[in-house]
Formats: sequence, C-alpha cells, structure tokens
Amino acid sequence: MHVISRRALREFWEEHPPAKTPLAAWFRILEIGSFADFNAIKRAFGTADYLAPYTIFDVGGNKYRVIAVIHYNRQRVYVRHVFTHPEYDTWFTKVRSAKRSKR
Repeated sequence: MHVISRRALREFWEEHPPAKTPLAAWFRILEIGSFADFNAIKRAFGTADYLAPYTIFDVGGNKYRVIAVIHYNRQRVYVRHVFTHPEYDTWFTKVRSAKRSKR
C-alpha cells in the first residue's frame, strides 16, 4: 500500500521521540502489505477499529493512535491524524458528538 503522508508520522515522532520506532514499524507493515479490505487490516493489526470513514490503529502498545482513511481499491492509506492516547480520547469524543448530532 502507498502511505500518504509519512510527514505526519515524522512530525509526530519529532515531538514524541519514543513514538518513532512503533510508528516506523506500522508504516513498514502497511507499505509492504496489500490489504483487500478492513478484515485483512484487522488480521494484520488486531486492535484496528473502524469508525466511518476512519480506520483507527493502536500503535506502540496503546500509547499512540493513527487515524487513517484507506482506499482499498487504490491501495492508498491517507494518514489524517496521529495522536497520543489522551489526544485521541478528546478527538474521539468530538467525532462521536458530531455524528450523534447529525442523526
């Protein structure tokens, strides 16, 4: 798969140096892999979740979250956000509130 953008990962690990190794490993797995659908992602990344339109990856033993949009037909992963766990909790609360208010 083609991961867009590695820059987001690099900027995050420059601010959070312990994140570099697990984020680089996550990147390599996706880069060399070919995933047909979310089920294939889930087999490779057991803790991955889906919250339309985002695929959410736990990275670094639940310390970090990568929020991505995946286009399986084009084999592209668009990194939208990289968060620490507490930052993710804040983001998740906002996203869920926005989804509820649209109902």
